[in-house]
Amino acid sequence: MIHCIYASVATAPLATGELGQLLAAARAKNRRLGITGMLLYVDGCFFQVLEGPLAAVDGLYEQIRVDPRHAGVTQIVRESVAARAFDRWTMGYAAATGEELGEIDGLNDFLLRPRGLADLDGSRALKLLNAFHQGRWRVRLEAGADA
Repeated sequence: MIHCIYASVATAPLATGELGQLLAAARAKNRRLGITGMLLYVDGCFFQVLEGPLAAVDGLYEQIRVDPRHAGVTQIVRESVAARAFDRWTMGYAAATGEELGEIDGLNDFLLRPRGLADLDGSRALKLLNAFHQGRWRVRLEAGADA
């Protein structure tokens, strides 16, 4: 089992309805592939964690990498993991503002840049991942959990 953490910039802003459609399709596909994870959408940038079987995660990441809705797709971390961090979510989701994320120590300097999430390095990405998993978004995500 691996997890893949990547960031990208949306090629066009996504309205709430479009994000809902994207999430519904992603959740159905991830369920079929045995993939779990999370998606954070901030100021036109995506930050996503995909976790599951190696071939499934790598195949899905390649599809995302060539998806015309994404630009500057940057793989931040790809490594083996002993257990899933998001085992209850085929795709946990939260939207946040740059200001909200700027409250997490060690992230604020990166989030002030134009590409924000797309410029995170591995260490900062893991800080964000931990904040997402254990922090302020937990209540919102559990309300929408899709076990």
